[in-house]
Amino acid sequence: MKIEFIFDTVCPWCYVGKRRFERALAQRPGTRSEIVWRPFLLNPDIPPEGIDRRAYLDRKFGGPARVNRIHAAVAAAGAAEGIDFAFDRITRAPNTLNSHRLIRFAASFGRQPETVEALYRAYFIDGQDIGLIPVLVNLGEKLGMPGDVLESYLRSDADVSAVLNDNARAHRQGVNGVPCLILDGAYALAGAQEPDILLRLLDIARQSETEMALS
Repeated sequence: MKIEFIFDTVCPWCYVGKRRFERALAQRPGTRSEIVWRPFLLNPDIPPEGIDRRAYLDRKFGGPARVNRIHAAVAAAGAAEGIDFAFDRITRAPNTLNSHRLIRFAASFGRQPETVEALYRAYFIDGQDIGLIPVLVNLGEKLGMPGDVLESYLRSDADVSAVLNDNARAHRQGVNGVPCLILDGAYALAGAQEPDILLRLLDIARQSETEMALS
């Protein structure tokens, strides 16, 4: 089963959704799946150096009171999934293009799932600026990737078009919010859904596969 997980690396609900999806998949150990991590750029116009996160959120959501309410809701959902969100540590809203390029680079080393998790932990728990190349190189090195090769890659234009094309493809498919799961190109589910809902979708997709095999 091909499972496309469409997400952004600065989306807290995507982090929650990832954990819930992993819990659901663990309850179906017989599912043979290929997970494809697909980028969705929530804020592609943020400059490469990033912007002040608090000012950005205040403008986007209409002030600190609403931002704090949103953070409280996300933190509660995260706590149930073992995520200790530390929003107070985050000072910059980064451009996420290079973080998605790091995930593509990690594919050659079989480390994509670990890289996605490391990016979320670095940003939402440690408050690191994942828009900075030195930060991304350090994360890659900790996961066994060659730092010098990774830095050269990130400072080049390699895979920039690929990430942008994947982002555009998601929009063409009608994805307008993340996280979003697409199973076998036929079944889609948006939002950080609870595992029981995800299980129903997995079962529908598995049943469809079985019926196709029998026919």
